[in-house]
Amino acid sequence: MARRKKIGELKDSEIECGYCDAIIPLNAQRCPSCGKYFSSFKKMVAFTIVVVIVLAGMSYFVYSSYITGQEGYVPQITPINIDPDNPDQPSADGKTIIFELKEADAPNTCANFKRYVQDEYFDDLIFHRVMDGFMIQGGGFYPGMTEKTPTYPPINLEISQNLRHIDGAVAMARTNDENSATAQFYICDGPQASLDNSYAVFGQVVSGMDVVRAISAVQTTTVAGHADVPASDVTIISARLTTQDGKTYVTLVVDF
Repeated sequence: MARRKKIGELKDSEIECGYCDAIIPLNAQRCPSCGKYFSSFKKMVAFTIVVVIVLAGMSYFVYSSYITGQEGYVPQITPINIDPDNPDQPSADGKTIIFELKEADAPNTCANFKRYVQDEYFDDLIFHRVMDGFMIQGGGFYPGMTEKTPTYPPINLEISQNLRHIDGAVAMARTNDENSATAQFYICDGPQASLDNSYAVFGQVVSGMDVVRAISAVQTTTVAGHADVPASDVTIISARLTTQDGKTYVTLVVDF
């Protein structure tokens, strides 16, 4: 490699390497003689790395907030135009159930349920246990009775004397441990006063009781040791939060 030339002998397209005095092309980013990278190239690489790190951090914050339902994530809200004083109003398409979350009376239970809805946890699960004139239960199994693992810890039993198991009440299912509720829920088909003070009511159907009754009446069978399973899948296509007049609702779209 050519070494230092006298002043004035360098061509316009040449420069001297600041490390080994080799003559190299003007726009070179690395000296072919000593292998050193020049400061302009190092700055460009450092800037690129910083930009990538910043963008990755921003993407992770937005994505993690969305998938985990962390506070600060605000789902899109759409007016639903229902009459909450007329719970027997039929579903517009025969496959939608809308229930109000009673956040004032069951704040912890509602907050837990909202996290699962925000995470889209219920999508593609089924109503896996239905009993005509009693209730329909879902939120824990895929078709074929494959269980889905809850993503949050169990919550404590929250009983409000203002919330009873009336027709269309929505409550948390649980095991024999009263503080074991996670994601599974049920909707009453008719009043079920015997369940009061034992299970946490947290919502009330305001539209689509015709759908609840239709699901409740489907033919059932036993699958993998589970009784009262619909013979044909009753699938929750989606569960989404909506608001109207300052109240929060859950809209379930089902297919059966």
